[in-house]
Amino acid sequence: MTKPTARLHRMVMPGHTCPYGLKSKWLLKNKGYAVEDHTLTSSEETDAFKQEHGVETTPQTWIGGERIGGYTDLRAHFGNPMDKGGTSYWPVAVLFAMTALMALGAAFVATGQPVSILSAEWFVSFSMCVLAYLKLRDVESFSTMFLNYDLLAKRWVPYGYVYPWAEGLAGVLMSAQVLPWLSIPVALFIGTIGAISVFKAVYVDKRELKCACVGGDSKVPLGFVSFTENLFMIGMAVWMLAKTTIA
Repeated sequence: MTKPTARLHRMVMPGHTCPYGLKSKWLLKNKGYAVEDHTLTSSEETDAFKQEHGVETTPQTWIGGERIGGYTDLRAHFGNPMDKGGTSYWPVAVLFAMTALMALGAAFVATGQPVSILSAEWFVSFSMCVLAYLKLRDVESFSTMFLNYDLLAKRWVPYGYVYPWAEGLAGVLMSAQVLPWLSIPVALFIGTIGAISVFKAVYVDKRELKCACVGGDSKVPLGFVSFTENLFMIGMAVWMLAKTTIA
């Protein structure tokens, strides 16, 4: 059978190939289209194309004589629109899946057993480290979002900058299982304040906020995830304290 044909105009200049053009071409081929690939090789050619067709961006795709538009429009045309807002648990799901696999792999190398108490400990401590990193990518945005609900940060603004460093420090020390006299009180302190703050904001005050747990650009709603993060820290601190006391 003859493939349906799509016409694509995209920028391919010396030193720059438009990534959305490449994505559009791949998407069309993946959907079974034969692509008439028209490349725009200079700024002048690109500007002339935009003016001729009354568009502001490239790439542009035509299917059956109808202009579909750019890459975002093309995805929407095929029933897979870009996520432009709203809430999403995907970043958190990927994060915890990755740290779980890291913990299983590290425990297997260390002990020969992927599933053990050590792998559970490392899952929590690795997660703390990664969550701290995500906050520290843009600590200014994180601290601003954090101020919306954290009770201590509202009283002492610098705490919003201290928190991710404290979480990362506790995570690293707990991963190495060293200096428990420092990691345990740090994790217990920030975890307890965090859990109380989230519980009050979500379950008492009924506020609808974005969670700062994965950084300042988060689309994750404040609630179960952030509450669980803090409970993990509290639980890890109590567990490490019990281990230290028994030892």
